[in-house]
Amino acid sequence: MQTEVVPISYPTALQHAIDVLHNGGIVAFPTDTVYGLAAWPFHRESIERLYHIKKRAGSKAIAMLLPDARSLSVVTPRVTPLIRVLSDTFWPGALTLVMKRHPHLPDILAPNDTIGVRVPAHPGALSLLKMCGPLAVTSANLSGQANTTTAEEVLEQLQGRFHLLIDGGKAPGGMPSTVVDCTAKTPKILREGPISAEDIQKVLEKYSLA
Repeated sequence: MQTEVVPISYPTALQHAIDVLHNGGIVAFPTDTVYGLAAWPFHRESIERLYHIKKRAGSKAIAMLLPDARSLSVVTPRVTPLIRVLSDTFWPGALTLVMKRHPHLPDILAPNDTIGVRVPAHPGALSLLKMCGPLAVTSANLSGQANTTTAEEVLEQLQGRFHLLIDGGKAPGGMPSTVVDCTAKTPKILREGPISAEDIQKVLEKYSLA
């Protein structure tokens, strides 16, 4: 397979990406953290392809990117006060919230009944998501290898393994998002990233959720 590379500034780049996704293809694009590798979330074979491309263990879940917090009803059956407060405070941004997975989402996305969700603060990624809706997205790198922040780094690791790369220059963040488990009454930080544990604690205390 030859990976097609299209600059994000090209007038039809995002529509082309949507066409590829709807036809079962895999698309890489920049986010506010690192480059992501995306599939249409309701196409089981596409999700399987994501795991294969990354050489990712099936025990590890694939997250979802949303265009806005209003789309939460697509990915979870219940938006709890904790989810609402953290999403209102930090989205768009580098915070992934783990929540109960909506039963209509393919179970291949996650080995259990939860899923990680966020809204990225990147204009190109947001434009794509607003045009096509939520996407299943994982970091655009081989499992266990360095995260990618440029199109060149993506190609170095994954050239020929996926269909389309939207080149948007360097991803501004450079590190994966902070991950917070919101499935229990008390939130748990699973991975600290750009948003610190202290920042999250302050918000929880402000809204009496700590």
